[in-house]
Order: sequence, then structure tokens, then C-alpha cells
Amino acid sequence: MRPPVSHHRPSGEGPTGPRSRTYSPDLTPAWKKPKPVPEVPAEPGLVVEEPGTGFCGAVIRCEAGTVTLEDRFGKHRVFPLEPRGFLLEGKPVTLVRPASGGPVRPARTASGSVAVPGARARVARAGRIYVEGRHDAELVEKVWGDDLRVEGVVVEYLEGVDDLPSIVAGFAPGPDAKLGVLVDHLVPGTKEWRIAQSVTSEHALVVGHPYIDIWEAVKPSSVGIAAWPRVPHGQDWKTGVCRALGWPQNTGAVWQAVLKRVNSYRDLEPELLGRVEELIDFVTVTP
Repeated sequence: MRPPVSHHRPSGEGPTGPRSRTYSPDLTPAWKKPKPVPEVPAEPGLVVEEPGTGFCGAVIRCEAGTVTLEDRFGKHRVFPLEPRGFLLEGKPVTLVRPASGGPVRPARTASGSVAVPGARARVARAGRIYVEGRHDAELVEKVWGDDLRVEGVVVEYLEGVDDLPSIVAGFAPGPDAKLGVLVDHLVPGTKEWRIAQSVTSEHALVVGHPYIDIWEAVKPSSVGIAAWPRVPHGQDWKTGVCRALGWPQNTGAVWQAVLKRVNSYRDLEPELLGRVEELIDFVTVTP
């Protein structure tokens, strides 16, 4: 009689011989492993959020192992380049050093803010900024236009401050629809000052610059003159300036020539810069 056939194999043997018992050192189940996230070069101007602190800013410098971010108020923070260390448009990413390998510098808008490459204009906010004077509005658009489009802020042309009370009443500003107004030559005691003072809504802010005309807000050095001339009271200021400087009497054409000399905020006086930035913050910052 033949002995029974044994189907038992010695431990560690397969059907054709010894069986390998080599396992991956990572015993984490596949469903528990974090999904891979994209690697994104830390290019200048890229806006990301560090989820641990909630700090949101644009890349201004990337060096070995770290990245420096700048928020919209100019505050800097340095963070390590760690896997899944940042959020880009709400989704986790791993920031990596750009291919150049050197420190990166941000591009800037004309207002001095960090430019956001490829940023699209936001859907317009309910809030608005009104600017008295066509030349004033053109200057605001040239220097702050990129920032305003990213923020979704629409600038309206205010023909005259006399219309301000009716505009504010019709606009009916509120917490989600703030109104900012930039007024020409807002000096205490003037008619413009009294009209501005009549606007009492906490959701409307009226500010102004001290210049007789917005031309004066452009630094004289930027247009190649030593100073803006003094024009006798009672004379048209623009015409008097052109006459004093020997410029053509066509004030519209002269303004366009002046505007072409304005390339960034550095060409403007700080009294105007501060007022426009104040309006942008008022309209865009929510409680």
C-alpha cells in the first residue's frame, strides 16, 4: 500500500521551492496613505496660504529649504518648504524651489503691491469707489487699476462733489456694499469740506487730497520741472500752469503728457497715495 500523499509544505516553501517573505517596510494600508499633491514652483508673486497659521501671502523669496511670504499689509513670514505645506486656491500643494535655483524677486504692480501672475479680475463687489474729476479717475486707474481688478472694485467717475449727497442716498451703502469717495481739494472750511461732512453713514468714507488739481499730486521731478508754479487766485489753475511753464494751452493734451510720465506710485505725492490706499482698504476689508 502506498503511503498517503501529504499536501503539507515546509514553512517558507512555494509550489516550486522556497517562497519569499519579503514585505514592504511601509505597512500602512493604501486607503490610509495621503494622496499625492502637485509640486508647485515657488515663483515670485504666487499667492498661497500656510494652513498651520492661516497666513496668506505672495512669494517674495525662495531659498534653500525656506520660502518668504508677504501679505497685503507688507508683513513678512518665513516658512519651511515641507511636503503638503501650503494651500493654493484652497488645495494642498508642495512648494518647491524654482528651476533657476536662485532667490526669487516679486513682480510689482504700479501701486507697489505684489503682482499675482495670471490673476483674473474678481466678480465686481457691491462696494464702489467714486473719484471726483476725470483726470483724477484716470490717474487712479493707471496706478491702482491692477489691484482694483484683483479686488473686484469698480471705480466710478464723480463729475462734481455737489452731487455727492444724492449719490450716497441712492447707493444706500451697507456692511456688504461700502462706498468710498475721493474728493478734489478737500480743505477744512471749503464748500467741498462741508458737503463731505454731511455724509454720515458708517459704511461710507469720504477722503480728499489737498491739491488744487490732481496734476499737483504728480511729483514735479517726474515731469521734469522744479516745482508746480503758483497760480494767482481767481485764474484757472491748469491754464495758469501751462502759461507759466510755457506749455501748450491745450490742457487736455498736456494732462495726457503728464499722465504718461506716471509709471508707478513713486511718481506720486504721499498725500494722494495714503488716501487712495485708505479707500481701497475701507471698501475691501470686511469686519
